[in-house]
Amino acid sequence: MSEALRHSDTTSDRRPRLVSRHLALVFAATLTSLTGFFLLMSVVPMYARAGGAGEVGAGLATGTLMLTTVLAELVLPRLIRRFGHRAVLAVGLVLLGAPPLVLPASDGMPLIVAVSLVRGLGFAVAVVVTGAMAAALVPPERRGEGLGLYGIMTGVPSVLALPLGVWLADRIGYAPVFAAGAVLSLAALAVLPGLPGRTGTGGADEPAFGIAAGLRSAVLVLPALAFGATSMASGVLVTFLPAVTGLAAGALLVQAGTTVLARWWAGRAGDRHGAGRLLAPAVALAGAGIALLVLAPHPAAVFAAMVLFGAGFGVAQNASLAMMYERVPLSGYGTVSAIWNIGFDGGMGVGGAAFGVAADRAGHEAAFAMTAVLIFLALPLARRRR
Repeated sequence: MSEALRHSDTTSDRRPRLVSRHLALVFAATLTSLTGFFLLMSVVPMYARAGGAGEVGAGLATGTLMLTTVLAELVLPRLIRRFGHRAVLAVGLVLLGAPPLVLPASDGMPLIVAVSLVRGLGFAVAVVVTGAMAAALVPPERRGEGLGLYGIMTGVPSVLALPLGVWLADRIGYAPVFAAGAVLSLAALAVLPGLPGRTGTGGADEPAFGIAAGLRSAVLVLPALAFGATSMASGVLVTFLPAVTGLAAGALLVQAGTTVLARWWAGRAGDRHGAGRLLAPAVALAGAGIALLVLAPHPAAVFAAMVLFGAGFGVAQNASLAMMYERVPLSGYGTVSAIWNIGFDGGMGVGGAAFGVAADRAGHEAAFAMTAVLIFLALPLARRRR
């Protein structure tokens, strides 16, 4: 990407413009595709549970989705370098949007798992490619603020679509919700012609910073792992909160809304005071929120937990990602996006699958307590490193 593209709106006496035309289109693709994804995030595990698969089956639906998400994220930096951002994103949107159309044919686990595996590939593309493009198109001196704004684009779908999907499935059935999720994700294809084929590839003399180098770097892996511990709890909530309380739709709305606001605040605070200062307190706050859920289904405990966890989760998202982007050249932005999303999606998948087994054997209260302990154990990974 040329300096003209990145800084075309910069003047000598004011900060550069934050949102360019290309960045606005990236935001549109992000918002549309993830709305379709989050509409089904809790609905597919509900569908598995309704088909008789129980808690283990519900956890498996989330776990298999995130399994292929993580596997795809390992190879996406190489695919992006070879084929370009736009082409890879187009394929990913089809993989994300088309499979839910076949779910009404059966509520058996073989079809649910197959659909989840394919959707996981598409979800990986949607988050890694748009994240890398957004980071490359944001002026470096406003990176935290720009990532906070990108966080709003990724967070609003979870605020609105995730609880809406649960509410709609209870009232109009699963098939219309599956169709709506598919249409929304596929609609993001409409903005692709306006996007550049490639962004943020670095200069011709700048070496590629691939996934192997990134996974060997402690300054990238440790923040991703610390954040991944909070994401594990997020996977638990979207999969199992509907089984714990009848207030799940409202509680998930509160959690997602708090997360979006906290991520935006963390971006502005990180630009001023340093993102590294925010990660450890955020992880602790998220752990405290999950610990409160041992008191579920008490309404006050559930909603207080969602506020605490949402605030910690949102700050951890922005702080960990900003810390990682600070440590790599422009050619490494795709790698950072992949590693961070591996922490995000891997955490969600592990959380969903493991919690299902723990809850089946020891009950939801004990499983929430174990989840909180695991988050607190990740605190040493969140300390600042130079």
